[in-house]
Amino acid sequence: MSPQTSLTPPAFKWSHLWQPAIVNPVNLKSYTIPFFNLRDPYSRSFHLSWLGFFVAFLSWFAFPPLIPEAIKEDLKLTNAQVANSNIVALCATLIVRLVTGPLVDSYGPRKVMAALLVIGAIPSGLAGTAHDATSLYILRFFIGILGGTFVPCQAWTSAFFDKNIVGTANAIVGGWGNMGGGATFAIMTSVYEALRYAGLTQHVSWRVSFVVIPAPVLLIVAVLTLIFGQDHPAGKWHERHNIPAAGLTTDDQDIPPTSPSSDDDSDLEKKKAQVSVHVVEAEDAPVIKSTVDVAVNEALTVKAAMKILKNPLTWLPALAYVTTFGFELALDAKMADILYMMYNGRLPGFKQTTSGYYTSIFGFLNIVTRPFGGYVGDAVYRRWGTPGKKWWTLACGLIMGASTIGGGFYLSNHAKPDLPDLAIVMGVFSVAAIFSELGNGANFALVPHCNAYNNGVMSGIVGASGNVGGILFALIFRMQPAEGKAWWIMGVVCVVINMALAVIPVPKL
Repeated sequence: MSPQTSLTPPAFKWSHLWQPAIVNPVNLKSYTIPFFNLRDPYSRSFHLSWLGFFVAFLSWFAFPPLIPEAIKEDLKLTNAQVANSNIVALCATLIVRLVTGPLVDSYGPRKVMAALLVIGAIPSGLAGTAHDATSLYILRFFIGILGGTFVPCQAWTSAFFDKNIVGTANAIVGGWGNMGGGATFAIMTSVYEALRYAGLTQHVSWRVSFVVIPAPVLLIVAVLTLIFGQDHPAGKWHERHNIPAAGLTTDDQDIPPTSPSSDDDSDLEKKKAQVSVHVVEAEDAPVIKSTVDVAVNEALTVKAAMKILKNPLTWLPALAYVTTFGFELALDAKMADILYMMYNGRLPGFKQTTSGYYTSIFGFLNIVTRPFGGYVGDAVYRRWGTPGKKWWTLACGLIMGASTIGGGFYLSNHAKPDLPDLAIVMGVFSVAAIFSELGNGANFALVPHCNAYNNGVMSGIVGASGNVGGILFALIFRMQPAEGKAWWIMGVVCVVINMALAVIPVPKL
């Protein structure tokens, strides 16, 4: 069935979940998310975007669940070396996300996603060759490439879904992808325990776990992405300018437009000559209020890069993401080890598997929290425009920071020999995790309104900034062995950054 078209977003109906996408005829983006209609290219692109990011977590975060006991003992690692390995993995992802953004704008998210999954599968299959701290650092660095899948994940849905629903779409694929962090803790610990139960030694079991789970899954999803995915609503990525929006501009003067990248007027004329223009009758023509209505991804040039770097709108979501996703990375990387050190041998039956299952809760929250953060972002946008998205994003960061400060002081006041109450620890940090993940969803509801002509680059910058936060917070743990103090220092940093971002203005729409 062909997609329906409408000049205005329709009121929500449950049938939108399985009917063909209802498409804006101007930019060919969908007003709806046809979750259950896999014959629809909008649905397939939606599901492949989150699935690629989800399976990337199966390798990217496969080490932390097994580090507290199996890997740490087998490789004879110190706490400092464990922390260093976490930092190395985050550094790799930081670099890859910055590089991936321009690649997405040039070649499209589908091809970039598949390429990252295939490249990341190679070191994943070799993970079992680690024999000391140095080899672990090298392997985790190259496996960190998989963290770059977040950029095509977000750019793909930004290209397919219109501004009335793009926050929800981005947040769902980001949240369901991030849920891979929780699934990884449950899957890897379960596979490891099953292999031990089958009679394999500790030395062999954790190594086999990487071969049987992450590597083949990454390759399978890469193939599915290439076969069933679609580059752009217009078709192939090089056809992305063949939409009516290519000939329209915005009259909203509050939006600092980033012009389509071209070095001179002759290049622009050539580009226009290649565009297939669809005529819209004047009386039916939509009112173009936002750059998001008409923007098409453009290859990055030096001139466009300078505009992006000088634009405060670049750094509003980027620095906010330093705090929210940075916190989530620190929680995923460190909490299992912290719980294991606090409660192993002090609570009956508490072991590596137990700490892994408890930590997986924070990741599994993403199935609801990050999507809801984006949904609220879209809801406040309908009432208050882009400023509503900004204030919702910052509010999440502030509440997250305050909760982290509270959790840090609680742990500091219950140092050994006192045993912190496990229920209180999980409760406080669950609040922090919930608002961290709500903030992540809110953030990528805001991103499409910033530097819309280079959404891939923008997604890369913001995504990489999250890794900067993860590295920053990992360094705090590296230099501050008292876990409680490390947490409240993180909380203070988060509160200060989010308060400072309140002064950055945003467009109305």
